[in-house]
Amino acid sequence: MTVVADTIRNGVDTEKMFATLDLIREQPELARFQFRATNRWIDGAHNRSTIKGFYAAGGEDQTRGEAFVIDAGEPAILLGSDTGANPAEYLLHALAACLTTSIVYVAAARKVELTSVESTLTGDMDVRGALGVDDEPRNGFERISVSFRVAGNAPAEKLRDVVERAKARSAVYDMVTNGVPVAVEVTTD
Repeated sequence: MTVVADTIRNGVDTEKMFATLDLIREQPELARFQFRATNRWIDGAHNRSTIKGFYAAGGEDQTRGEAFVIDAGEPAILLGSDTGANPAEYLLHALAACLTTSIVYVAAARKVELTSVESTLTGDMDVRGALGVDDEPRNGFERISVSFRVAGNAPAEKLRDVVERAKARSAVYDMVTNGVPVAVEVTTD
């Protein structure tokens, strides 16, 4: 029982985590993943994404029994009917979720037991660019601010180090801060 308790930290099986890291070091081809989402327009600003299958560790993953379904929309002030968070809000969620998960994993690896991780994200945007009213403002966020409140069994400095390390390892933080090439193709019916 002690072995099990010692390997689970912050809900993460650290024994499995380190075994996975070792395996990927030995077989780097297992690190190639492809995540996917499909999206369908419903009406107005309302659209729906479905996420289920993905490629991981050398093959198609079949572990998800059901798809995740995510509705998106716009608030009324942006001509929507609040059918879901808007895409910019989903980006903030993705950034918060990835940073939080990274914090939990880094803390588990560094033997820090967390008691709380909370964040507030704000994204400032001048929507004139996205609405095509003015070419001067960019279409997206001008800046994003992230504020974390982290508590655990470590001194404040170690908790700050965990957050810094997590920031350095967060895939979504990397994509947002460094950009990523996006190829768009169109098929018409």
